[in-house]
Amino acid sequence: MTAETSDVLPSSPLILFLRWVLPAIVCVVGIALAAANGFDDDSLEGGAAIVGAGLSICLMNVLWRVGISGDSDRDAEVAARDHFDRFGRWPDESAPSR
Repeated sequence: MTAETSDVLPSSPLILFLRWVLPAIVCVVGIALAAANGFDDDSLEGGAAIVGAGLSICLMNVLWRVGISGDSDRDAEVAARDHFDRFGRWPDESAPSR
């Protein structure tokens, strides 16, 4: 199961908006505000701050997704250990011949 098809990572129009569209809008607004004021020193600082906010939103989404995908790996490990406790072998090992 990949991160895109996980039950833990929801995918709806609102989530897609928050994940991709909102950071892009914030970055474009930062560039547009800097351009509207002729790229002088103050507008560049303000535009860079707004672009940084947009990139921060994007980074926060990436870090959240990485953290959630680690939970599925942990759950798979717990399931494998439960299988070992019940049957005395790992799930990927072949059954012992009698």
